[in-house]
Amino acid sequence: MFVARQLWRKKPSTYAFQFIHSYVSCSPATLKSSPMCSDLPRFRLGFDFPTHAFKFNYHLSLHFFSSVCGFTTHAVAEHAVNGLVDVPLAQTGEGIAECELMKWFVQEGDLVEEFQPLCEVQSDKATIEITSRYKGMISQILHTPGDIVKVGETLLKMAVEEFPPSILSADAFENESDKPNDHGDFCSQSQSLLIKGDKVDGVLCTPAVRNLAKELGVNVSDIKGSGKDGRLLKEDVVKYVGSKDADHLSSCSDHSNQSVFENLIYEDKVVPLRGFQRVMVKSMTMAASIPHFHYVEELKCDALIELKSSFKSQNSDPSIKHTFLPFLVKSLSMALSKYPLVNSSFNEDMHEIIVKGPHNIGIAMATPYGLVVPNVKKVQSLTILEITKEISRLQQLAVENKLSQGDITGGTITISNIGAIGGKFGSPLINLPEVAIIAIGRIQKVPHIRDDGTVYPVSIMNVNIGADHRVLDGATVAKFCNEWKSLIEKPELLLLHMR
Repeated sequence: MFVARQLWRKKPSTYAFQFIHSYVSCSPATLKSSPMCSDLPRFRLGFDFPTHAFKFNYHLSLHFFSSVCGFTTHAVAEHAVNGLVDVPLAQTGEGIAECELMKWFVQEGDLVEEFQPLCEVQSDKATIEITSRYKGMISQILHTPGDIVKVGETLLKMAVEEFPPSILSADAFENESDKPNDHGDFCSQSQSLLIKGDKVDGVLCTPAVRNLAKELGVNVSDIKGSGKDGRLLKEDVVKYVGSKDADHLSSCSDHSNQSVFENLIYEDKVVPLRGFQRVMVKSMTMAASIPHFHYVEELKCDALIELKSSFKSQNSDPSIKHTFLPFLVKSLSMALSKYPLVNSSFNEDMHEIIVKGPHNIGIAMATPYGLVVPNVKKVQSLTILEITKEISRLQQLAVENKLSQGDITGGTITISNIGAIGGKFGSPLINLPEVAIIAIGRIQKVPHIRDDGTVYPVSIMNVNIGADHRVLDGATVAKFCNEWKSLIEKPELLLLHMR
């Protein structure tokens, strides 16, 4: 049918076969000697074609023919040109429109395997590793760490060994067909593309490095590159600017040095919001519109301190560190079982309250990357020891910025342990869509007076419960807090409710 179409158009058959080629092709000299070519089945269409008139493609698909017939869209053609494939930022989660690029695991010129991690990005919900769909070589990296990348935007370009039929470009076919290639070796083609790189005025570097040099007011020609083949890296530009500033300061007078240092010390600095800090801006802005009320109470923790000391002395596993937090989380879950309305969310659009089944208790954690609130799932089904291990796991992942989307979503109520840092009590804002949050202060010994007038020391912890007044009233929160307080002050009552 294909050849008949060409005859109907009154075009020679060789015109059609210029499109039928591969990046691994056979020259006329090697056509018969190649094992791959010798095993190729010979089709008889009623016409005889000389073998030197075309190149065989060993990965024929419908796309090759549809390209000739004019069904290839411009969008498809833009994916791969001259052997390069665009690798975009894929959709990382529902409702995610952009991500921050945290770091690269590869560099330009690296050979990568399929499913090998390329980079790490952070969305509003989690930190995610982006892996490669192809096996090939990194040709060009288009973004630097700290950039905000839109979903669907190209992260990098790759020279790949084999193209899926849906991403091949007809322009690439035409350009390749015009070039004589006796061996069709992929690696040599890919390396030739990468060796050329982005070389302007004799300097080999990426556009991102050129933009950085331009912003800092330096000429890339004055900087010596430390990368492969003399490639200029971002670190080279920063180091050059730092040494240049140092030389300038040493050549100035004492008065000039003083004025320069004063400008550096008191100069304003713009800090862009990234990662979890951006999430906090959004969530706290929405929380500020919620009608809050706060309930403050004192909890006596002497019995809890003794129980923790007993567990600590009997602990034989050095990897387990007993703290007060697992006891507070477990007792909170038991109080929620009696007052389930505190463990709910409010659907503002439908004007309805959703009482949550699982007790997914969130723990607010301060990390180098900002405030994050992972949650312990289904606390009512966990033992205190299991809660201890889960909190330890979440804390480790939070410090490493490795929390998954499942770790930080689905929370039903939040505990903010400000006492671990310092402070007697706080006034927390609700972590939407939850309806309650609890701030816990540090435990301290204070004097109390008995009815007979004698003074005795008591270990006191202040708690402040912030509640959504659209769902909860003061009486409900007070009764809930009293139930929780009784379990903390008399931890032996936990045994009555353990499952």
